[in-house]
Order: sequence, then C-alpha cells, then structure tokens
Amino acid sequence: MTKLLVITSEFLPQPGGIGVHAHHVARSFSEHRYDVMVLTDQRSKSGEVESVFDSKQSYAIHRIKRRSFLPITYIARIIAAFTLVGQHDTLLVSGKFSLWIGGLLSIFTKKNITAVVHGSELVMPNSLKKRYTKWCLQQFATVIAVSKYTKSLISDWGVDAVVVIPNGYFINAPTGPNTKRSDRLRLITVGNVTQRKGQHNVVNALPKLVKKFPNLTYDIVGIPTEKEAVQKLAAQLNVTDTLVFHGNVSDEEKIRLLQQASIFVMLSQPTNTGDVEGFGIAILEANALGLPAIGSRNCGIEDAISQYKSGILVSYDNEAEILEACTRIMEQYDAYAKEAVAWSKRFTWPKVIQHYLKVMEV
Repeated sequence: MTKLLVITSEFLPQPGGIGVHAHHVARSFSEHRYDVMVLTDQRSKSGEVESVFDSKQSYAIHRIKRRSFLPITYIARIIAAFTLVGQHDTLLVSGKFSLWIGGLLSIFTKKNITAVVHGSELVMPNSLKKRYTKWCLQQFATVIAVSKYTKSLISDWGVDAVVVIPNGYFINAPTGPNTKRSDRLRLITVGNVTQRKGQHNVVNALPKLVKKFPNLTYDIVGIPTEKEAVQKLAAQLNVTDTLVFHGNVSDEEKIRLLQQASIFVMLSQPTNTGDVEGFGIAILEANALGLPAIGSRNCGIEDAISQYKSGILVSYDNEAEILEACTRIMEQYDAYAKEAVAWSKRFTWPKVIQHYLKVMEV
C-alpha cells in the first residue's frame, strides 16, 4: 500500500477552502488503497473540536498546536515534516507555508513531491518570499493548479510540469434542479465576508436590481469578517432591507438556504494585497442543488462556470452586466437550473481524484 503524506496550511474543521480541498484529497486517496497521513495545525486552544473531527476520518492526522508566537509553530511543523517524510512514499503539499516546507524537504529527499497551488499563495510583492516560492515550485515533480487562471499566475516562473486539475466538491444533500422556486429573485453568496469574495460588489448592484426585482433578497452566508463595511455600504445605497446576514452556519443550514435561493452569486475581485479567487467550489455546490451562478471574469471562477449554460460570467463592477445576467437567468430559469446540475457532475470528487491518481502514481 502506497503511503502518502499530505502537508497542508489549512484543515477542517477550521474554515478555509484549502483545508476543505486537502480533506477531500486525503479522504479520496484513502478510498483508493493509499495509507494517508495529514500534517497540519491545531488552531483551537483545547484541540477538542479537532480531536472529534479527526476520530471520524479514514486517514491519520498529525497536528501541530498553533502558538501565539507563530515561529514556534513553524519550526515544530518543519521538524514534524522531516520526521514523517521518511515514513512515506510520496508527498503532496498545499498552501503557502506547506509549499515552503516542500521546497526545503526537496533538498534532502529524492521522493516525489507534488504541490497544489490555489492562487492566493502565488500573488505577493516581488520579494524574497516570492523568489523562494518560485524556487520551491521548480523543485517539485508536479505542480497541480486548481484552474487555468491559477496556472497563468506562474506561466513565466520556469515551472515545467504544471497540470490543471479543478477542485472537486462534495455536498450531503439530494442534487438536481429545484422546480419549486418562485419567480422572486433571491440571491445568495456563501463565503467569508471579505473584499475577495465580493459581497460588496453585489450590494453595489442592488439599487439597479431592486428596480427590476422589487422583492429581491440577498442572503449572505459566511464568517462576517467585514460585515460592518458591507452594512455601511448598503445603508448608503438605501438597500439595507434586502440584506440578510446569516453568519457561519452548519452544513445543514447552508444547504437549506441554498435550496431556498434562486441564483448563487460570487463577484470576487483581487484584494489590495493581491489575494485572488483561485476557483469557486461553493459555486459547484450550488449548481448541484440546481442553482445557476453569476461569477467574476478574470479569476479562477471562469473554470467553475459554463458560460450561458450553468451560469453567467460578468465583470464584478459592471452593474448593467449583473442586472442583465440576473434577468436572463430568471427568464430561462429551468434551462439554466438543469444545465447547472449537469455541469456540477463533472466536478464530483470520485471523478476529480482520478486525475490525481494518474499524476501521483508511484
């Protein structure tokens, strides 16, 4: 049985797309006769929430307690990686610091190291960190980019073995188009309330949308990091009554809210620090439940939406385009809902993991 070590900067049950991705990679490999261990952090103080989660998994998890003085955590993670690498046949690294550990390990081991790059870990000032990240990627056997957009971010980095494998999704609910939705427009975004996820861009478009769809509701689901800024903008635009903040909810509640919505919208944009949207798993989850999606061009979301089939790509700051997209989808709702479900089936983990297995065959 092949032994796989997954080193990841984020991991469940703590929030974060990189962590969700790493969990499904580990789980899927374990279902294909791999002996998998994940090396990651313990972020809660007591570790109880992680312990409960870890006990239910089909693979092993080795956690490093996260200290307030982060260099101690980093050193402990590096030591653990060097200890564990000798016990495994192949490695997969995901997340910025994990890429850096992988680069360091490549100096001392001849074992294959595969890196997964999502996007945000690649966009940084032209500094020592960027140069080291570039060097690390050049050392790996294979680099997996989660979208064509992510691959484009390293097109001039001298990294030869780059393969695009999209993110997969898993949703614990019956899938298929919901034909019981009313004509009322109910938008929803699932994701951390931040500049990158673009909830404020949806709010900017609401004045135009409300004129066309007077009973519009916008459900905002996710950690309310920048909730106050979004509320302030909504008040300035006189659309506060259309917003419903739900905060971070359970998977069951998230599914319930998605099933009540009509269109999933993610108008992501690059942040002031260069953070970007690498793909858009939440879009595919919504598609599987029959929700068409509206998303931003010029980021990883382009790979998550089939234009004019599963949804519509727009410029995140073009209110006229957003209105036109909503109108078009609502007028052809059954067709878009059906195509959204069909599109989502391409990205289930049983299908996506087959690409990983081919790339990482030992």
